[in-house]
Amino acid sequence: MKSTFRLATAALFAVALPVQAGLFDDAEARRKIDELRTQVESLQKTIDSRFGRVEADVADRRIVVDLATQLEALRNDVARLRGSMEVLGNQIEQQEKRSRDLYVDADNRLRKIEQARLDDQKARDERTTQERSTQERTAQDAANETKAYDSAVNQFKLGRYREAIAEFQSFINQYPQSQLAPSAQYWIGNGHYALREYRACIAAQERVIRSWPDNQKASDAMLNMSTCQADAGDRNAERQTLRALLDQYPRTPAADQARQRLNRR
Repeated sequence: MKSTFRLATAALFAVALPVQAGLFDDAEARRKIDELRTQVESLQKTIDSRFGRVEADVADRRIVVDLATQLEALRNDVARLRGSMEVLGNQIEQQEKRSRDLYVDADNRLRKIEQARLDDQKARDERTTQERSTQERTAQDAANETKAYDSAVNQFKLGRYREAIAEFQSFINQYPQSQLAPSAQYWIGNGHYALREYRACIAAQERVIRSWPDNQKASDAMLNMSTCQADAGDRNAERQTLRALLDQYPRTPAADQARQRLNRR
């Protein structure tokens, strides 16, 4: 009888060891728990059945006491196995919770990354839209600028000098940073010259020289000033202007004409 209980005890420990070895394998652990539970229940029934037969058949109280001691030891083993089952169950539950937490954290991170990508794409789209809008406005402004300048030039060609002067002045007011602004101011001077308004012509050309001294129209404006001074009868002023033209803009077509005029004087 003792050997029988020893075999039973050994069987319980043989079952318990592989269970403990696989605590962190969730699927395998659950299977082991189910097998262990079945074995424990079967062993309990066997123990109870055999102990009952022993009590009925064995009269020796000493044997009964010994068997009772072995039975208590087996019951303690069963209790320890059940404790191991509870620990294993808790570990599985904790592992599942960690897995859920990791999933939630990973999902949140992916959402943030995706949102950042969407925000970046939105910002790029907005910049592209703004750039296109700016380019469209720039192209439209350039077209309007050219149209306004050409309109003033056409007025001058038609001999409508007052209208031309007004339109050139409006052009400068509207497009002060335009590359055509020096030319517009120059043509204002020419318009006053055509109207024989010599003082206004000189003042207009002086503004070209003062505001855009490095522009190619500056030398032309100075030559036009000398012409106004000559037609107004101020020969001294004319010569001073021509000499100043040669000094400031010696390598320009206007300077060549200035030399010719001085040589004729």
